[in-house]
Amino acid sequence: MRRICLALPTNRACAATLSAVAEEAAYAARRFGVEVHLLVLDSSGERAFAEHAAVLDATGPAPGVVPHHLGEAEQRDFLRRVIHRAGVAKPDLVLDLMLPAAPSYGACTNRAFLLGGALGCASVHRRDSDSRYQVVAGEPVFPVHQELTFLGKRAADALPGVSASTLAPEHAHKPVVLVGGSFVGELSVDIGDIRRRDPGVYHDVVSLWAPAEWPAEQKRQLVEESFTGAGTEPFNGDRSTLALVDPMRLDMCNISFHGVHEQVPLPPATDTIGSDYFLIHLAHDATLPGVLHNRDIVNFYTGERRTGPGFAAYQLRLTKFFLSMLYFNDVYRRMAEAGEALLDSRHRVRASAITGYVRESTGLDRAENVWRLETVDRSYRKLGGRYAAFADRLVPLRERLLDEAQADMDDFALLIEAWEPLVDASRDTGTHGPRR
Repeated sequence: MRRICLALPTNRACAATLSAVAEEAAYAARRFGVEVHLLVLDSSGERAFAEHAAVLDATGPAPGVVPHHLGEAEQRDFLRRVIHRAGVAKPDLVLDLMLPAAPSYGACTNRAFLLGGALGCASVHRRDSDSRYQVVAGEPVFPVHQELTFLGKRAADALPGVSASTLAPEHAHKPVVLVGGSFVGELSVDIGDIRRRDPGVYHDVVSLWAPAEWPAEQKRQLVEESFTGAGTEPFNGDRSTLALVDPMRLDMCNISFHGVHEQVPLPPATDTIGSDYFLIHLAHDATLPGVLHNRDIVNFYTGERRTGPGFAAYQLRLTKFFLSMLYFNDVYRRMAEAGEALLDSRHRVRASAITGYVRESTGLDRAENVWRLETVDRSYRKLGGRYAAFADRLVPLRERLLDEAQADMDDFALLIEAWEPLVDASRDTGTHGPRR
């Protein structure tokens, strides 16, 4: 029986979302006859952890669904055993990169990738704790339906089932390595307040993730498209496109991977939004097929993000995202230039090439990032209030942030080199965490 891993990483209370994801797991098992390992990677506090355990207990045993509720202690134990078995260089550092003390969108998903391998799962399907499913005629719209319809098939075999295709015929023999959708509702990045206050400042801030050399019109188009997902149009029937999927059309709350996630990990940078999107870019640039569907998830914001400490923490994560783009824009450019040459004869990514691009990017001139920090400072002071206060807090952190952005790429290169041994070791390492 085919096994899949439906993963929900969380560091916050999300009982309602967890209950809905459990329903999606039961739907997948019932509709597709697969064994679903519902993996909850829980870094939340004691009270929220207990609430989540109660939700899993209350859902009861569903045929074909195996829940796993792992706190950080269980995750750390699993990782230590995998790292020891893999025999990687710098094992203590690798452990820190896989389970850092600070929040990391990439690291939590990397843990799901390894645990999925340990559970014998052919694919990993990720959801987010600050999202929910659309409901049409009283029924939730589960993305897993499209994911299991196409994921892992040869593109030529997926073609008859999709609504449309933009995939060139020379890619038809390759596997479908990702199936995903987007979101509806609020912006994926919580900066709508900036757009309402001052559209000019919004443009200046959002355009910071573009390469500095882009012309003004190209930056303007990027700003208009950024973080908007699928807009506000509700689900009104399935549509799917077989393609080299544009990363701007996908969101990590609504994604599934087959194969490619075992070849290259996600960047483990901490306190950096967007650090989990690398594989979407890699699949596109390496000419690996995917399917884009319209079972879009509803994005919402948690109240904590609007508090004083929550606001400051979020703006720091956004700033670190902009700084990371100095390096990732260079890596993405080189991946796009290489194209299909990134793949071996079995359509697997040549991870050594990616390691080289990442490591070489660390030699880039930091002047562009100095300019980014100056732009954030100037823009936030125009907005005043808590934005100006954040700009004040950012000033003494500048050198540290510049160093961290560069060091994050060194860490990523190290993890890519360690990834194949870690994946192989995970398949031979049992999970000792609790089942519910």
